[in-house]
Amino acid sequence: MPKRTRFTIWRPFVIAAVAALTAAFLSPVAAQAAGAAPRESRPVYSYADAIREAVWVDTGLDSDGDGKTDRVAADIVRPAEPAAQGRKVPVIMDASPYYSCCGRGNESQLKTYDADGNIVRMPLFYDNFFVPRGYAVVGVDLAGTNRSDGCVDVGGRSDIQSAKAVVDWLNGRAKAYSSRTGGTTVKATWTNGRTGMIGKSWDGTIANGVAATGVKGLQTIVPISSISSWYDYYFAQGAPLYDSGPDWLAGAVESDAAYAKCAAVQQKLVDGAPRTGDWTGLWTERDYVKDASKVRASVFLVHGMQDLNVRTKNFGQWWDALAKNGVERKIWLSQTGHVDPFDYRRGAWVDTLHRWFDHELLGYDNGIDREPMADVERHPDQWVTSSVWPPRGTQATTLRPATGTRAGVGTLGLSRSSGTETFTDDPRQSETDWAAQIATPTSDKAGFLTAPLTHDLRLSGSSKVTVTATPTTSTAHLTAVLVDLGPDTIRDYADAAEGITTLTDRTCWGESTAGDSACFLETAAKTKSVDYTVLSRGWADLGTYADPGKGVPLTPGKAYTITLDLAATDHVVPKGHRLALIVAGTDKDLIDPPSTTPTLTLDLSRTAARVPLVGGAAAFARATSASWTAPEAGALTGVRAPHTALRVPLS
Repeated sequence: MPKRTRFTIWRPFVIAAVAALTAAFLSPVAAQAAGAAPRESRPVYSYADAIREAVWVDTGLDSDGDGKTDRVAADIVRPAEPAAQGRKVPVIMDASPYYSCCGRGNESQLKTYDADGNIVRMPLFYDNFFVPRGYAVVGVDLAGTNRSDGCVDVGGRSDIQSAKAVVDWLNGRAKAYSSRTGGTTVKATWTNGRTGMIGKSWDGTIANGVAATGVKGLQTIVPISSISSWYDYYFAQGAPLYDSGPDWLAGAVESDAAYAKCAAVQQKLVDGAPRTGDWTGLWTERDYVKDASKVRASVFLVHGMQDLNVRTKNFGQWWDALAKNGVERKIWLSQTGHVDPFDYRRGAWVDTLHRWFDHELLGYDNGIDREPMADVERHPDQWVTSSVWPPRGTQATTLRPATGTRAGVGTLGLSRSSGTETFTDDPRQSETDWAAQIATPTSDKAGFLTAPLTHDLRLSGSSKVTVTATPTTSTAHLTAVLVDLGPDTIRDYADAAEGITTLTDRTCWGESTAGDSACFLETAAKTKSVDYTVLSRGWADLGTYADPGKGVPLTPGKAYTITLDLAATDHVVPKGHRLALIVAGTDKDLIDPPSTTPTLTLDLSRTAARVPLVGGAAAFARATSASWTAPEAGALTGVRAPHTALRVPLS
């Protein structure tokens, strides 16, 4: 059946099967009135008495080359009562490389075990909250990490197979054992196989990758701040985003046992990810977007619009590909950086996630599929919804730069213009430096501004900026930035905590044991008053003008045209503010500089931004109907310069 009709067709089945579902998943004390469909799972099972066990699932791969197929550890917490009564439960699974090296969540929790090797503390609240409600929670150690065999291959076949094999085992298609070596086979007789994967950053990335295999039994995924194509974690159209590659990342998370065995895999990561930024087979294997047509699972996607770790191109291209293929989906977009929604919207997040899993895994007709598709944080702790995302009426609108009354401070409108602007790459300057001096001519950027808006203007989706530039040297990197010029109070995403402050009080979300507390430190929004907000950015190596997968040396004095992909966002530029486009060279600490220091001349007649505006060109024309006047010169205040020194997509 077409994927977009799955909910419509499935709902009558749910209603018809409600009696069976109630018997399968709920005790009599939790059942609602006879004949009424259950709408919420209740905490009727004992967390203290839950079954805690470990199995090692055979992946069928021998990534460490020791002559034996790799086994990955899966720690399980599940309610005892349904199994004793012959009833089966669904699974919530988090497959992660962080369970022993780096920790999970805002408090960096690690797995802990008892003397028999069974899980005592499963990080995060999922088991505390969902096990009493009739779910099993499974924490999988990716190959090469914690108690698993094999090697870390950073989003490649071994990583994905680590989790896919567990989904297969839950559905009776793979083997598992009671120990890492030897042991008896173990079958998952306690589950119905319906599995939902969740996780932030690398964990959510694995959920994306497993969904892209089309594996049966994976009903839904909840990727939070996650990668959809690993190339776009390390490069932006040939421009390096970090001064290291996936080999460094593998070394940061792999176990001591893996480190001793996995030199060959490490070398493949080095060889397959050249610092030139050229696309290779390694990146093709780690591109899940190309396989979006295989996705059977529904997707509840969550991302921070100021995430400069897993940059938002990752969610934008994944969302667009899922939409193209009719995948059922939902989205939350916050003002934060790389932050879990449990730490910026905790109560609403737990409630929404609960209802999502109840609908997707238990089959409850609770209406979540008929609610607005998108929740967007417009101001700190202030959220709006959209029935679909991007909203209906959103149109890609071409905005064109033109020279102004001051050199380097031009206009931005609908009409094509002529003329040029020139700037010299200065790797010491960042997007915050350029935006702070947007009204002042500087040699390191070219800026273009609208008139003060007479109406609000909403951008929703992904933008593109096409630049025609003539360099003076054989290498050049470019940055394009969209800026909201006007006073606001925003989350301080450039702070170390990326928009939150951790408090001292704790709140509890589920049941606790002596070894696994359900109580977590509260957080609050950390805000900053600013004169401007960078709302989207993109980067490229100009040498990839002809082929985004391969850079070539430039000929000084020759004009080149390239289109930069800008990060997806949802932002309202309010009445009285201005929308600005900045074009410059190296964005300090967000991309690495080229090997030379070029001066670039922009041909404004062949430079333009394609911006997703709600209402399209008509909305832009109405909002910019006032006469253009040059803004007052002077420095503006923003967040501190963002930085990406941390090269691990931590959760």
